[in-house]
Amino acid sequence: MARRKRPSRTSKPDPPSEPISEQNTTRNTPDDVFHLSPPKLGTIFVISTLLCSLHLYLLCFHYNVETELRSSILINAGLSFVGFFVTLKMIPVAARYVLRRNMFGFDINKRGTPQGEIKVPESLGIVVGVVFLIVAIIFQYFNFTEDSNWLVEYNAALASICFMILLGFVDDVLDVPWRVKLALPSFATLPLLMAYAGHTTIVIPKPLVGYVGLEVLDLGRIYKLYMGLLAVFCTNSINIHAGLNGLEIGQTVVTAAAILIHNVMQIGSSTDPEYHQAHAFSIYLTQPLMATSLALLAFNWYPSSVFVGDTYTVFAGMTMAVVGILGHFSETLLIFFVPQILNFVLSVPQLVGIVKCPRHRLPRFDPATGLLTGTKDGTLVNVYLRLFGPKSEKSLCIHLLVFQALACAFCFVLRYFLAGWYK
Repeated sequence: MARRKRPSRTSKPDPPSEPISEQNTTRNTPDDVFHLSPPKLGTIFVISTLLCSLHLYLLCFHYNVETELRSSILINAGLSFVGFFVTLKMIPVAARYVLRRNMFGFDINKRGTPQGEIKVPESLGIVVGVVFLIVAIIFQYFNFTEDSNWLVEYNAALASICFMILLGFVDDVLDVPWRVKLALPSFATLPLLMAYAGHTTIVIPKPLVGYVGLEVLDLGRIYKLYMGLLAVFCTNSINIHAGLNGLEIGQTVVTAAAILIHNVMQIGSSTDPEYHQAHAFSIYLTQPLMATSLALLAFNWYPSSVFVGDTYTVFAGMTMAVVGILGHFSETLLIFFVPQILNFVLSVPQLVGIVKCPRHRLPRFDPATGLLTGTKDGTLVNVYLRLFGPKSEKSLCIHLLVFQALACAFCFVLRYFLAGWYK
């Protein structure tokens, strides 16, 4: 997490809202002082192996997936793999450019140490977003499907994601107030809502059928309103569950891995071609999201050499909302988001103004011990530290990502035990 300051074109800049030690006081950053730390590929190899192996095993060996569909998914995976290396190469280039434009910050969680005085390039999520779109467009070009509805929804999904990337980057540059941020995803989802041609019905849980009198309820336009609200929540929930090196991307790749596993399981357990296509659609967007995110995580893992910015968090949230909506598993997606829901509930008093909300709701860093201590701010990060005691930033991030993985595992257990009884 960093404090960043926009370049000002006025002769009388606004007074600083924070101590001058956190401000950008340099007009330009010369190329000869810019040295980006090498990517942590060993760490990424371990993480990607843990997260991707089960998905590929289920797809290639465990389930009898139709050959053509499996080939299409593997082609998408191959393109995503290429996207990983492209992102890896483009991040240092983009980092140099954003530093030239004074888009950098200082790591507040390392304040008082030499690492806390290093200028860290900001908003590198733009690289992930652009490469993701390129991979998705190339895949669409070579995917010879005759389903016109699929193409319309796919293009609408890319339009919504592209719009969100643009708005996220605008936020990084202009520092948009958080109340405006809440509304931005609503506009970004308009292409998706207009092109959505799927069902607008929900299956009533079996224990409630006797009270409702229906097994299936058609919500009509209310369902589209629900879709829009889901996009708003997913986009902003990742944005506020942040502040540690690797946390924003880490929670995304863990959740993306769970989404991929869920999609393959649903394809393998069903014989409905339309159902297969809906979950394949989700895979086609989730695989490039995960691959490009892992490349950025190689630079953002502790100690971070780049910051992802709001560009990445809103892009990742919108992408997962889109795949949940068009893959028809929004309820499952919300269970995957249990840590984000908990963080949002804890944040509500500060977000609505009941409790004073500081600019940075980060834990307190002790330079002498190198440990983080929880503050009274209502975030999952601070509450975790208050419950379990001070921890290093890296250790805390790993604990929270394990919690994210456990939430996803809980979702699979819940679906297994409730299958046939709940729905």
